[in-house]
Amino acid sequence: MSHEIAPPYATTGGIHWLLAELADHLWPWTRQSWAEHKIVQTAGLVLAAVATVSWALAATGSLQAGAVIGWWLGWSVYEVAIRLQCKPYIKVGPWWGRQYKQAGRMDMLCYVLFKNLLIGASLFLLLRRLGLLHMVA
Repeated sequence: MSHEIAPPYATTGGIHWLLAELADHLWPWTRQSWAEHKIVQTAGLVLAAVATVSWALAATGSLQAGAVIGWWLGWSVYEVAIRLQCKPYIKVGPWWGRQYKQAGRMDMLCYVLFKNLLIGASLFLLLRRLGLLHMVA
């Protein structure tokens, strides 16, 4: 059974809440976990850098979309593991709500994969719109 849990910024409001919410979705680590697990965090930064470089290579046409998707999936698996340790909560209800709960493995897997699917699709559409990504038919 899961119990209620909330991030530190849950009681803030306005732009501070919105910025903290954005950072929470994009940055899977906490300051405490960063200090305690430097090797794991460093490996994560390397993986994030490689995923970012793969997006840049895709933008220049030097890397196929399948390779980018593979790196993105690898990052997502890493992110699930990190979030379960560092930020073990998910939001319940609409995105503007402030109700959270303790995340189980499946909760976190669904959250991270859906979030990263939305981010990845947005990046692919942006690259295509800018004429930097050409899909093979």
